[in-house]
Amino acid sequence: MPTHPAVPGATVRLDAHQHFWRYSADEYPWIPRGSALERDWLPHDLDALQRPLGLDGSIAVQARQCIAESDWLLGLADANPRIRGVVGWVDLRSPNVGRDLARLARHPKFVGVRHVVQDEPEDDFILGAAFMEGIRRLPEFGLRYDLLVFPRQLPATLRFVERFPGQPFVLDHIAKPFIKDGVLDPWRQHIRALASFPNVVCKVSGMVTEADHARWTPDDFKPYLDVVVEAFGPRRLMFGSDWPVCRLAASYEAVEGLVRNHFRGWSAEDQAAFWGGACAAFYGV
Repeated sequence: MPTHPAVPGATVRLDAHQHFWRYSADEYPWIPRGSALERDWLPHDLDALQRPLGLDGSIAVQARQCIAESDWLLGLADANPRIRGVVGWVDLRSPNVGRDLARLARHPKFVGVRHVVQDEPEDDFILGAAFMEGIRRLPEFGLRYDLLVFPRQLPATLRFVERFPGQPFVLDHIAKPFIKDGVLDPWRQHIRALASFPNVVCKVSGMVTEADHARWTPDDFKPYLDVVVEAFGPRRLMFGSDWPVCRLAASYEAVEGLVRNHFRGWSAEDQAAFWGGACAAFYGV
């Protein structure tokens, strides 16, 4: 496997968070009209970006809340070995959740589940009884859960994670802090509290879309990166591009370069964990 020259000792480099879709305004209403996202984004598009950077593959994450998309992503993974795993969507509140999880988990590349909690109007949605009952079913299938929340939902997320000490969780997009406004608290306190749970890791992803899309600089992200490094430590962090959503604010190369430059001084072992090892271990790929 190729080794990126900036990551001494790394044997696999993975993007822990990216998306694919065949664009439809009806099926992807969250995509801004007139934006760079308003087109199909498929594995060959990502391969062309990853190979020059020495990346060996990725985790494809759901972008629609329907089980049909989970099946579609698994079909892409069957045809594309660089898709190392799929984090799909299942209705965790459904009485049929066990049946749905069992079917999807038979596919070796179905590695986790995500719900777009950030779009739920209730800050404590994640504490709903039916939702938590679905989460309780994940360990029997060896599945991980991606936490997608806004800062306002972090207090409920802390209570939620506390109830599932045996379930592996990963925080997406460092919980989308207010980077554009330069606001750290109370996000900083909540991140430190979340990192105190040993079954939680964190994706360094989705940051550029929370900054000023047209005028961000690398310095804008330093306080937030310092917080997650201090809270989680290098071995519980993983690189994620959030491509193609990142294109609202930055190219794939710019996102990769931003974190590569910031973490350049890490040891070979920490670099290897961040650029693929932690992702591979967490998702079992």
